[in-house]
Amino acid sequence: MNLKKPTKHHRLVARVVKLIDAFEDEGQPTLAYLAERLSVSPFHLQRVFKREMGVSPRQYAEQRRLGSLKEELRNGRSVTTALYEAGFGGSSRLYETSNRKLGMTPASYGRGGRGAHIFYAVGTCTLGVVLAAITEIGLCRVCFGDTAADVEKELAEEFPAATLERADKDMSELLAILGALIDTGKRNFFGLGLDIQITAFQAKVWSALILIPEGETRSYGDIATELGMPKAARAVGRACGSNPVGIVIPCHRAVGADGKITGYRWGLDRKKALLDAEQRRSK
Repeated sequence: MNLKKPTKHHRLVARVVKLIDAFEDEGQPTLAYLAERLSVSPFHLQRVFKREMGVSPRQYAEQRRLGSLKEELRNGRSVTTALYEAGFGGSSRLYETSNRKLGMTPASYGRGGRGAHIFYAVGTCTLGVVLAAITEIGLCRVCFGDTAADVEKELAEEFPAATLERADKDMSELLAILGALIDTGKRNFFGLGLDIQITAFQAKVWSALILIPEGETRSYGDIATELGMPKAARAVGRACGSNPVGIVIPCHRAVGADGKITGYRWGLDRKKALLDAEQRRSK
């Protein structure tokens, strides 16, 4: 096996990560503090870290703490306990950050969405059965299956403690909009926002997916290269696979290195059907 030796930039990034992780219980280290500890300029540290990791040191620290927070909440800790054990300095900062990244307050996210009220509808489309779910903030789930039981199970597994209310009649317009998106490519969501969990890296990948024109595809490696991270093809694949709103974020346009259709959480047949339909419309 021929492994490349880590570069000085890789070593610098590793040292930054180690410092941030060690600092976690005390909050979030500043860029100036990190630069002083590592005897480099703040500009150099920021530039190298972002180029290698795809996010700034601050964004990494924030995501690291949010990861700790979600784990603490899932383990049944109270919000107050999770707050301090995840390294947040006060409840206002916790709620401000979590609302931006999670789309729900921490109390709602704890225990699988407990406290959240999610409305959903199930219908049929050319891909089979489709489920759309919304909160008061926006669209939180779009998934496909062979039966209503399949898609309802997926929603329940994601939000096992949320209040789930089926509202097919009230959400019939949204199902029609999704059907039109699948069949014609027409995006007409009238400003409906998204209420989804998202990391800084996922945001980059999903933004890149949205920019891929209909009828075209990009390999996971192509997307990674476009993001300035040519070795992150597998990470891009994982980000595509974690997309919670199928078709709205067009993760089906990401393919293997040789153009082979791979890795679609709702089945390769559906991915192929979407790509074939888009290619026909673009001719």
